[in-house]
Amino acid sequence: QVQLVESGGGLVQPGGSLRLSCAASGSIFSAYRMGWYRQAPGKQRELVALIYRSGIINYADSVKGRFTISRDIAKNTVLLLQMNSLKPEDTGVYFCNALLRVGAIENWGQGTQVTVSS
Repeated sequence: QVQLVESGGGLVQPGGSLRLSCAASGSIFSAYRMGWYRQAPGKQRELVALIYRSGIINYADSVKGRFTISRDIAKNTVLLLQMNSLKPEDTGVYFCNALLRVGAIENWGQGTQVTVSS
């Protein structure tokens, strides 16, 4: 198990950028999979981006070319999400997710609010 704490959310105008961070209570360097999900008001939680231990990265079609998921090389306990060209439809609570190994229980953070509005 690992505890996850997200930060970096806030209010930004359309076209702006934000960088989200997810701080883990332990090393995530060897985690099988890490990811970001989001939940808009009145909608189900949806996948934003995943990064696997193998290096494979997946993005939701809606964020491809605008968002970048990465592990902080200098800090083995931090997952990042760089969000550029933000749109109002990117608004929601963003959650960090960790699956340390296949078959294990997934770990979730409490979320950080992102609001894109003029």
